[in-house]
Amino acid sequence: MKIGVATIGEIVWVLGIIAWYIIRYPFERRARRRRVVTDRSSPADGIGLASALFGMAILPGFYVASGIPKVADHPVNAWAVAFGTIIFAAALWVFRKSHKELGRNWSITLEIRESHKLVDTGLYARIRHPMYTSFLLMAVGQAFLLANWVAGLAGLVGFAVLFFLRVGKEERMMLEIFGAEYRAYMERTKRIVPYIY
Repeated sequence: MKIGVATIGEIVWVLGIIAWYIIRYPFERRARRRRVVTDRSSPADGIGLASALFGMAILPGFYVASGIPKVADHPVNAWAVAFGTIIFAAALWVFRKSHKELGRNWSITLEIRESHKLVDTGLYARIRHPMYTSFLLMAVGQAFLLANWVAGLAGLVGFAVLFFLRVGKEERMMLEIFGAEYRAYMERTKRIVPYIY
C-alpha cells in the first residue's frame, strides 16, 4: 500500500502532537508540587488556552481522523510537508528547551510559584516568551502539514487568540513581581521573534 504525501503530513502532525504531550507531561507534574503565591488566572486566560487547544489539537485532530471538512482540502506538495516537518521539529525543540530553562518556574496559567526567579538566560536571553514562539512555529508547521485550509490554519487562529489574550497580562504580572529588573529585561529583549518582535 502506497502512502500519499497528504497522509505523511497528517502522520507527522499526529507524531508531533504526541511528542508535544510527552515533553510537557513531566513539567506539568512537577509544577503541581510547588506552592502558588500569585494567581492571575481569569476567564480570558481560559478562553485563550481553550482556543489554542481547539485550533492546534481538537479541530485538526478531528480532521485527521474524519477528513471533515473535505470541501476545504487543497493539493499538497512534498516540499510543503518537508518544510512543515522541519518547522514542527524546531517548535518541539524550542518547546522542550524553554520548559527546561524555566524549570520549576513554569506554570500553564498566569501564576507565580514559591521561590520564583526571573529567567533571562538561554532562549530567554533573546526573547521573553519562547514558549509562545514554539506555539507559533507549531501553528505554522500545522499549516504546511495538513492539506486543508480549515484544519491547517486553525492553529494560527488558536495561537493568535491565546497570545493576544495572555501576553500583555503576563508581562504586567512580571512587572509587578520583578519591577525594574523585568523592565530592563523587556528593553533588551523581544517578545517572541529575536530582533523583530
